[in-house]
Amino acid sequence: MKKGLIIGLGIAGAVLLFFIIIGGWFVHSYNNLVTLSESVDQGWSQVENQYQRRADLIPNLVNTVKGYANFEKSVLTDVTKARASVGQLTVTKDVLNDPAAFQKFQQAQEGLSGALSRLLVTVEKYPDLKANENFLQLQAQLEGTENRIAVERKNFNEKVQVYNVNVKRFPTNIFAGIYGYRDKQYFKATVGAENAPKVEF
Repeated sequence: MKKGLIIGLGIAGAVLLFFIIIGGWFVHSYNNLVTLSESVDQGWSQVENQYQRRADLIPNLVNTVKGYANFEKSVLTDVTKARASVGQLTVTKDVLNDPAAFQKFQQAQEGLSGALSRLLVTVEKYPDLKANENFLQLQAQLEGTENRIAVERKNFNEKVQVYNVNVKRFPTNIFAGIYGYRDKQYFKATVGAENAPKVEF
């Protein structure tokens, strides 16, 4: 009788220990997914901050360039339209779970980058504008912002990679599916980014 009780308590203890371990794993996995997801959201906020900084610089840049009567109006129009296109997008962190919305966001930002590049290339034809102190300061701020955008996009992609790997790993992938944790989107290189832009005068 005593031996049977000891065996029964041993089995009950083993079962209890098993459930404690499984429960601990569930809690750890869930908390890890929450932490990684928040890290991605934080990275996304930094990317958005830098894009917003760029958008805020553009009106001053356009106004400075407008003062030069012979400056190509089509270049300024392209920049203004591209900035408006970016401004029309309502972007939340939910865009990270929607490939189509994320691609639309990235295309709008790339359109603005392209328009700004054309503007800066066109400025090369205007020595007086290139020497303008206000323009030089804005150009330096814009270049600095573009560098910060590149850094934040890289940091963001690294955080997304860690998150996505955890969401796909077995057995966490089962748990992630139950609680709605899905792959998040990466920033991808612009098509043709490997080719240097042509500058023609």
